[in-house]
Amino acid sequence: MYTVMLLPVVEKTLAKIRDRKVRAQLIQLIDELAETPRPHGYKKLSGHANLYRVRQGDWRVSYAIKDDQLIVLVIEVATRGNAYRDL
Repeated sequence: MYTVMLLPVVEKTLAKIRDRKVRAQLIQLIDELAETPRPHGYKKLSGHANLYRVRQGDWRVSYAIKDDQLIVLVIEVATRGNAYRDL
């Protein structure tokens, strides 16, 4: 079982999402990364050593996996058009 850690910017982004259903789905997806850090449909981000992303509708969750420490670090939660800009 991995430990999921969120950057403060991710927590702020999740808090700003007005649609409760979408927010709940994203939180559930992030929680599931603790059990399965490489879920069905995940993709490795090109140009980065250990960054991955997973989709939830129009949203993208970008994260890093530290297998040696059993940590999943969620770096960004953004809509499709705004994802990956600050990585």
